[in-house]
Amino acid sequence: MDIEAQKRAAAARAVEFVRPGMRLGLGTGSTAKHFVELLAERVRTGLDVVAVPTSEATRALADRLGIALTTLDETPELDLTIDGADEIAPDLTLIKGGGGALLREKIVAAASAKMIVIADESKWVSMLGRFPLPIEIVPFGATATRRAVEAVTAAAGCPGPAILRKGQNGHAFVTDGGHWLLDAQLQRIPDPQALAARLAAVPGIMEHGLFIGLARTAIVAGPDGVRLIERP
Repeated sequence: MDIEAQKRAAAARAVEFVRPGMRLGLGTGSTAKHFVELLAERVRTGLDVVAVPTSEATRALADRLGIALTTLDETPELDLTIDGADEIAPDLTLIKGGGGALLREKIVAAASAKMIVIADESKWVSMLGRFPLPIEIVPFGATATRRAVEAVTAAAGCPGPAILRKGQNGHAFVTDGGHWLLDAQLQRIPDPQALAARLAAVPGIMEHGLFIGLARTAIVAGPDGVRLIERP
């Protein structure tokens, strides 16, 4: 299977976890897009679910495909969230946010009884960090926040530059929440929990892309098929 076929295979396996009447969180990104499309096929055959999208892009796709949508204000407790990841470690700690939706993704995942992460095999890593860690910040004082992020990552044993993400127009990429993103080039994160605690204490950071203790199950597809990994 090529990469897109692997992503779709993981998404297809995740659809099997969806039951009638469920309140779902819909992730963002290329793998989550496959899940939304496959879920919509079941909805067209009579599956009754309601879903909270984690981005405006996912909202537009789900709405166009006929999936009933709600909000976390209307439906604050969800049964299941299905989302992709940029990296997955063996303990199912994740790096997310490559698509720029990490804040909403984390809010939705935390509101769910269960989170399943779906990915192709290239996302499975022995240690997080090669993929740049996205950090969502408020625009005010961005330079000071960036310097604080670099100091914090160095103190956590994973030094590296934090680079402001740019959009196609050459200006700062703006998230759905109106914030900016730093991408911390760390290469390896030996202690994600310690780094997460340090980042959470930095004024100006809205959220970071380390998802710790949220994913219960990973569905990873590779050339040899699909495997399920449960959090230890």
